Amino acid sequence: MTDPSVQPVSPEDAPTIKLPAGFDVLASDETLAADITDALDDVEQRLLDALTAGDDLTDPSARYLADAGGKRVRPLLTVLTAELFGGLNTDVRQAAALIEMIHLATLYHDDVMDSAPLRRGTPSAHEVWGNSVAILTGDLILARASLLMAELSQEGSRIQSRTFERLVLGQLHETLGPQGDQDAYDHYLSVIVDKTGSLVAAAARLGAHFGGADDAQAQLLEEYGEAVGIAFQLADDIIDLTADGEASGKTPGTDLREGVPTLPVLLLREAAAQGDAEAVRALSLVDADLSSDAALAEAVAAVVAHPVTEQAWEVARSWSARAKAAISGLPDSIVKQALDSFADAVVDREG
Repeated sequence: MTDPSVQPVSPEDAPTIKLPAGFDVLASDETLAADITDALDDVEQRLLDALTAGDDLTDPSARYLADAGGKRVRPLLTVLTAELFGGLNTDVRQAAALIEMIHLATLYHDDVMDSAPLRRGTPSAHEVWGNSVAILTGDLILARASLLMAELSQEGSRIQSRTFERLVLGQLHETLGPQGDQDAYDHYLSVIVDKTGSLVAAAARLGAHFGGADDAQAQLLEEYGEAVGIAFQLADDIIDLTADGEASGKTPGTDLREGVPTLPVLLLREAAAQGDAEAVRALSLVDADLSSDAALAEAVAAVVAHPVTEQAWEVARSWSARAKAAISGLPDSIVKQALDSFADAVVDREG
C-alpha cells in the first residue's frame, strides 16, 4: 500500500544537481560546462520518467529516493567518460540514467538489510512502506533498468549483468563474513571491490563504450572507476571515525558500535597481534560494550590516535593514485583533469 502522506515530486520540481567536489575545473570552459549541465538535466528527466509509470500504487515508492536528491556521481561519470571521446549522445544519456537506477535499487535493498532508519535525510523507504515493499521496489527499478539497457546494446547488457552479479556477490560475502582461513583484510577489500567499486566501474565503462571509445580505452576507464569507488569507500569507513560529529550530524564510530569491520580496526587487530601495546589497549576499548556514548567516544579517540588511522588513509590514497594512473595515458583535457581531481577529492573530504 502507498503512504498518502508521501507525494511524488513533479519533474519541474526535481532537486537541482550540484557537481560534487573535484569537478570545479569543468567551469573553466563555459561551452563544456553547458554541455555537461544540459546532459545531466536530460539524464535527470530520463531517470524520473523511467521511475514513473502512471501507477498510483508503485510510483510513490519508486520515485521516493530519486526525489530525495543525491549527488548523481555515477551518471556524471558516465557523461564525462563519454565526453572524453566526444560522444554525449542519446545512448550515453540513457546509460547514465539507468546506472543511477541501479544505484538507487541497491539503496532500497541495503537499507532493509542494515535496518537503516534514514536515507538522504529522510526516512528510509522500508520505514515508510515496510520491508517487503522496499525490496520489491528495488527489484522493480532493476527490472526497468534492464529494459532500458536492452534497448541499447548487447555489450551494454553484458556489462550491466556482470555488475548485477558482482553487487549481489559483494553483499553475500559481506553477510556471510570471512570463510575458513580467509584473511579478514582480503575479505573486507573484496566486499568493497564488488559492492562499491563495481558500479562506479560500470558507470565509467558504459560512458566510454557508448561515447565511442575502443575496447582498450573503455577498459582503462573501467579500471579508473573501480579504483575511485574503492578509494571512496575506504575513505568513508575512516571518516566514520574521524568526522566532526557536530558538523556532519553523525555520531563518530557508528561502524564501531555496530561491529562492522573497517580498515582502521583491521589494521589495529594486526598491530595488536604483533604485540603493539597501544593497539592492544585501543582494541580492548573497541571490543568493549559501546552502547554508551562515553564508551564509544573513548574507543573512537583511541583508534584515531593510533598510527593505524593514518595508515588507512595511505591505503585510500593509494587507490586514488591507482585511479589516476589508469587514465594517465589518455590525451590531456579538461575532462581528464576533472577525473583526476575527483579521484583526489574522494579521499580529501570530511564527509
